[in-house]
Amino acid sequence: MATQYELEHNVKFSESRRAGRRVDMASFFSLLNQLDEPTTTQNPHNNPHATPTPVDTAALFRLLQSQMQTLLTTAPTTDNRSFLEDLINSLEEDIHDPPTRLQGASQEFVDMLDRVNRKKLDKEDDCAICKVPYLEDEYCLVVELPCKGKHRFDLEKKEVPIVEDDEEEDGDMMYA
Repeated sequence: MATQYELEHNVKFSESRRAGRRVDMASFFSLLNQLDEPTTTQNPHNNPHATPTPVDTAALFRLLQSQMQTLLTTAPTTDNRSFLEDLINSLEEDIHDPPTRLQGASQEFVDMLDRVNRKKLDKEDDCAICKVPYLEDEYCLVVELPCKGKHRFDLEKKEVPIVEDDEEEDGDMMYA
């Protein structure tokens, strides 16, 4: 008969805290990228005058609302629960009356955000949006939102290098 690990090694494990749920926002950001108007000429939209339909916008808000409901089930405090319920109700209104255009933060708002001194950043601190450690970038531009949570993110958007294939593919390579 096998004995328990704790008895065999004379150790006592503390009660482990229930792991919080991490919300997967991949489908939300994928749909957001489809609906968002491109700001660069590198990836132009095939119809630059097209705007998202109300159905698409409502679907985007429904995805976000679903993620908020997931977070609501594990809210640590009543204040947090109340905040999430308010967000869910606000999203419900947007779902029933979706905007014709998705508005982001204005450039003036982004410009007025407080900058975070590089010396105040820890080695482990990373961007809440892209999850890249701040200090990986020698000249990071980290800003802090004006809320109690001290939410920080890097303003610089990393350009994704486009890999160009130098080799031409021969369609008839089997018959060479």
